[in-house]
Amino acid sequence: MEHETASRHFAALGHPGRLAVVRLLMRHAPQGVRPTEIAATLRMKPNTLSHHLAELEGAGLIGSDREGRSLFYSVRLPALAALISYLGHDCGRGRPDLIPPPPPEIDMRRHFNVLFICSGNSARSIFAEAILRSLGGARFRAFSAGTRPNSVLNPFALEVLERNGLEVTSLRAKHLSEFEGPEAPRMDFVFTVCDQAAADECAPWPGQPLTAHWGMPDPARACGTDAERGLAFAKAFGDLHRRIAALTQLPFDQLERLALQQRLDRLSEA
Repeated sequence: MEHETASRHFAALGHPGRLAVVRLLMRHAPQGVRPTEIAATLRMKPNTLSHHLAELEGAGLIGSDREGRSLFYSVRLPALAALISYLGHDCGRGRPDLIPPPPPEIDMRRHFNVLFICSGNSARSIFAEAILRSLGGARFRAFSAGTRPNSVLNPFALEVLERNGLEVTSLRAKHLSEFEGPEAPRMDFVFTVCDQAAADECAPWPGQPLTAHWGMPDPARACGTDAERGLAFAKAFGDLHRRIAALTQLPFDQLERLALQQRLDRLSEA
């Protein structure tokens, strides 16, 4: 990376507001986020956000894509990777005491711990936990949690699980703090399945698990008759079942960490 380009990137990131935007977009990467959602999450005035987005896009750190009438902003991952590399290998001269070691490859000889996170742990992440328990066999251990305390399982979600023959008696709504202590299971994969959970602040996970954002609409917000609301829950279940089935079929023993991350990101569109 040229020094001038790096300087422009650092200048763009030098404002707390712009840094907050990039951090938020990274938690949704590689998917994009609407400006209205960014503003609401960061509690930022629309005109202020527009200025920050223009500065970051002008620096080449983010980009925008139009889908229909909506505009989505996302991080330009190659640009950010080049900046991080510049900081460590050029400015830091590649010193091993400045550059953290790469995360280890996943040990294929043991089971994988997988955590699904949503805001309430009442439907989507509970669906994912139950589905992976059913499809994953001995290779996967499934967990789920919510970022919002004092949640309870949604009765529509339980009905969908029971209708599909999945075990529900051991399921319960759990707060994320259960998985953040030193005695908690060490995760290999962490998936956020709602945009709110992706936007919530969360400390880096120990062991550098692979992460991906599989955001989908909250079925609990569906309106209409009970039948119409039930269809929203059934759709969320079906979308997650399709993605998790594909997850369990990945050739883990043939994929290096980067290739596996790319596969996980693509499953968000499955």
